[in-house]
Amino acid sequence: MGAGVVQKPDGGGNRRRRRGRGKAQPMSEINVTPFVDVMLVLLIIFMVAAPLLTVGVPVELPKTAAGALPADQEEPLTITITAEGVLQIQTTETERDELIPKLRAIAAERTSDQVFLRADGAVPYLQVMEVMGALNAGGFANIGLVTDIGGPTLDGEDASASGTDR
Repeated sequence: MGAGVVQKPDGGGNRRRRRGRGKAQPMSEINVTPFVDVMLVLLIIFMVAAPLLTVGVPVELPKTAAGALPADQEEPLTITITAEGVLQIQTTETERDELIPKLRAIAAERTSDQVFLRADGAVPYLQVMEVMGALNAGGFANIGLVTDIGGPTLDGEDASASGTDR
C-alpha cells in the first residue's frame, strides 16, 4: 500500500555500472495519503451516524427551573410514560401489571437504585404517582423526575428569560 520503487536514471556521465545490482531500489518512505483519506472518510461517517444512535422515546417533557442531577458511572434506568399512557422501560414497552416484577428483576442486576422517570406533560398526575409507587415497590428509592429546563419558577419569572438556565 505505501511502499514503492525508485528508478535510477540510465547513463549519467562517469558512473560505472556494478554487476549484480538491479536498476530498482526499495523506497524508504511510506505514503500515508491513502491512510489519511480512509481515516477522514471514517470520521465523517461516525460524525453523521453518532446522532442517529441516541436511544429515546419522543416525549413532550414539562419545563421547570430545576438543575440537572449528577451523573453516575452506570447507564441510568429510564422509565417513560408517553402521552397515550404507554409505559416503557428504556425503549421496551411494558404492561402496567408486569412493571413491578420487571423492576425487581432489574434492581437485582443493578448496583445503583437510581431511576429516571420521564412523563409527557399531558399525562395525569395520578398516573405518574402510580408509576412512582411501582418504582418504589420494585426496589428503586432514588427516583429522578426528568424535565426540560427553562420553565416557569415560583416567583413568576420564566427561567429562560431571567438567565438562570442551568
